[in-house]
Amino acid sequence: MMPRMNGIDTNGIDTTAYRLTQFAHGGGCACKIPAGELEQMLSGLPAVTSPDLLVGLEHGDDAAVVRVRDGLAVVSTADFFTPVVDDAYDWGRIAAANAFSDVYAMGGRPVVAINLVGWPRDVLPMELLREVLRGGADIGLAAGTPIAGGHSIDDPEPKYGLAVTGVVDPERILRNDAARPGLPISLTKPLGVGMLNNRHKATGESFPQAVASMVALNDTAARDALAAGVEAATDVTGFGLLGHLFKMVRASGVSAVLDAAAVPYLDGAREALRDGFVSGGTRRNLEWVRAEIDSKLDEDELLLLADAQTSGGLLVVGEVPGAPIVGEIVPRRHRALNVR
Repeated sequence: MMPRMNGIDTNGIDTTAYRLTQFAHGGGCACKIPAGELEQMLSGLPAVTSPDLLVGLEHGDDAAVVRVRDGLAVVSTADFFTPVVDDAYDWGRIAAANAFSDVYAMGGRPVVAINLVGWPRDVLPMELLREVLRGGADIGLAAGTPIAGGHSIDDPEPKYGLAVTGVVDPERILRNDAARPGLPISLTKPLGVGMLNNRHKATGESFPQAVASMVALNDTAARDALAAGVEAATDVTGFGLLGHLFKMVRASGVSAVLDAAAVPYLDGAREALRDGFVSGGTRRNLEWVRAEIDSKLDEDELLLLADAQTSGGLLVVGEVPGAPIVGEIVPRRHRALNVR
């Protein structure tokens, strides 16, 4: 990889001179198409059925899973987004960790990935793209997964991510439709990166605690969940904790009680909310699930729980060592989510 010194690469380009977040209309997983719109669009597509397709479109799970032989299934996913931070190397690391997370959320192990790139080549120097790819490659090394090639296009907005292929035992898949009443709900990363990233985009302030959270892989959490006999999990990304929990309980035919006071947040997240740094994606998340929430909490608390995360943690139905328990699964009620 190309070395750097004080942001200057060997071609003399100052890779810190560009605020990448200013070249995109949104940032990270907050730029997802809203969940309600996406579901309405997908509802018109023909059903995809196959005896070997173990997880498909039905419940909007984190990845597709197909059985290739007895005892072995393949996990397939793709995830990419516009810059969530200004630093190109960090953006590459965050986007790669986020893409790998979909495989971990299914209980799988990633085995190979390829880069997905959109780049405004007449606006941003290619040296910056090299930094993005370097960040992705370093996360691939941390995951023990080769990133072998990829695909790129000339694009008005910068975009980066990965298509990832993994493997999983078909009898030990973590699914979002397997939540059962009487089990606790664990959350393996704090919330708040959406608020902090939105503040970063607007002001240029840096939040290393948010970057550290986003680049952390969910591999250990997934292994611990499997070791504990967990069957249901998902990761918390663009639809926020409330959105992803709603998808899980709806798919499982149950409800959930969420203890808002037990949910951890990154330092600075509440201050960012107080100062108005709430993304449009977060507000759309809350509106999507509002009719399914029974709660006396104020709007700010609900916005925090709906905060659009990028490369968030795993939401696990069961106990995971070191992760706080933030609620429990209960039998189906009139509303899907009781938030107290």
